[in-house]
Amino acid sequence: MPDSPTNLTIATTGASGSLFLRHLLLAVDQDRRVKTVNFIASDSALRVMAEELSLHGRSNLVAQLLGHASRKIRQQTNAYIGANVASGSYPAYAMIVLPCSVGTLARIANGIASHLIERAADVSLKEKRPLVLCVRETPLNKIHIRNMYRAADAGATIFPLIPAYYFRPATLDHMAHEFACRVLAHIGLPQPDAYKWKG
Repeated sequence: MPDSPTNLTIATTGASGSLFLRHLLLAVDQDRRVKTVNFIASDSALRVMAEELSLHGRSNLVAQLLGHASRKIRQQTNAYIGANVASGSYPAYAMIVLPCSVGTLARIANGIASHLIERAADVSLKEKRPLVLCVRETPLNKIHIRNMYRAADAGATIFPLIPAYYFRPATLDHMAHEFACRVLAHIGLPQPDAYKWKG
């Protein structure tokens, strides 16, 4: 768990699961331990979010996702390879890709960093910082499985977008929130309202 306010990188790519992203952003926006969130959305992610969350246009994307403006979540352009998170000297604590498409997984696993998301992930790996890839695909072919192994072998955590059911979520929002809590707990940012299994 970080001792002082920390910087996170959160990226989203062109796979289904935008509701889970929304709840992750809502959680970090309220978490006082998080100072800054550099948020990156791929072009494919923008299309998926528009369809799944009924977003309108690309302007004020963070406010559309959260339902309000945020002082700490700053959107980065995926084409801007010169952004702060593209450098190892920028003090990013961890990076989460939610959801992570298998195309993004493939580029990260094979060191192809032509856009900011993959470059920021590459920086996380080379600097040995937490990198969580919430892969969303089914069924998985051998290429996907090999790429998950490559990414894990390089230091990433493969954290498939698989929600839990044992806490009996009453709504999709409840399910998505709990998944976001699990991801944040994994990087040392446990949330006070997360479900705790009592056995």
